[in-house]
Amino acid sequence: QTINMENASSVKEFILLGLSENQVIQKICFVMFLFFYMIIMSGNLLIVVTVMNSQHLKSPMYFFLSYLSFVDICYSSVTTPKMIADFLIENKTISFVGCIMQLFGLHFFGCTEIFILTVMAYDRYTAICRPLHYTTLMTRRTCDRMLICLWVGGFVHSMVQTLLTSFLPFCGPNKIDHFFCDVHPLLQLACTDTYAVGILVVANSGMITLSCFFILVVSYIVILVSLRRQTSEGRHKALSTCGSHITVVILFFGPCTFSYIRPSSNLSEDKSVAVFYTVITPMLNPLIYTLRNEEVKSAIKKLWSK
Repeated sequence: QTINMENASSVKEFILLGLSENQVIQKICFVMFLFFYMIIMSGNLLIVVTVMNSQHLKSPMYFFLSYLSFVDICYSSVTTPKMIADFLIENKTISFVGCIMQLFGLHFFGCTEIFILTVMAYDRYTAICRPLHYTTLMTRRTCDRMLICLWVGGFVHSMVQTLLTSFLPFCGPNKIDHFFCDVHPLLQLACTDTYAVGILVVANSGMITLSCFFILVVSYIVILVSLRRQTSEGRHKALSTCGSHITVVILFFGPCTFSYIRPSSNLSEDKSVAVFYTVITPMLNPLIYTLRNEEVKSAIKKLWSK
């Protein structure tokens, strides 16, 4: 398949223009994004290790939280290390195959993250609105099945995006006005009419993002309505866990929706928005979930004391 992809295109590599062409800004960005990436890795790894080693964090909520952190590590690692390295070099090239692999990884982990956030909302809905049935509805077997569906769903979405893009002919120019390979910048470089492919790409991403967002909104409306019947203590506890989740959803879905649900016209705009969902959100997720959650904080303290 790789040989076919390369035969269809005379372009063997792409040049990434990155975030800025200014040397001083690139050096500042190098230090800043290296620091951000270290926070992403350490913060998310800490959550994964804490959930795995703690006896108190065995509920489905933490099971999915540890996978969210794992996906954040993978998702950010698809683009960030290359971007950081590119700040230091003049010639920011990426091979055709490397570019397609980056596109696949980005959509695979990005889509899986959307599905995990949706499942976490369902988990909160079940815990708050159907507490008596929670243990029977959210068994470990159910969680494992959900997890398999998440990964399969992410894989299918990513394969669609990758195949639609990789079989387009690229005969130059080969400069991508972005810091990683994505569908919209590649569609603009293809030497054929990409209108139909563009529609399919937006429909594929849009259908997933909007349907998941709809499920999230509905589950939170139902949660908020049902909270009126609870005691003030129960309401406060429920709102603190839901608050973290809603914050993460807004931080991730907002920029993703902006980038993928419309046909792309302004790539420099897309580029700055992309920094948000590939770097900033994975960095903030561990902070949001630990700062607002007493159980996670005490489990981390126990882990440190060990």
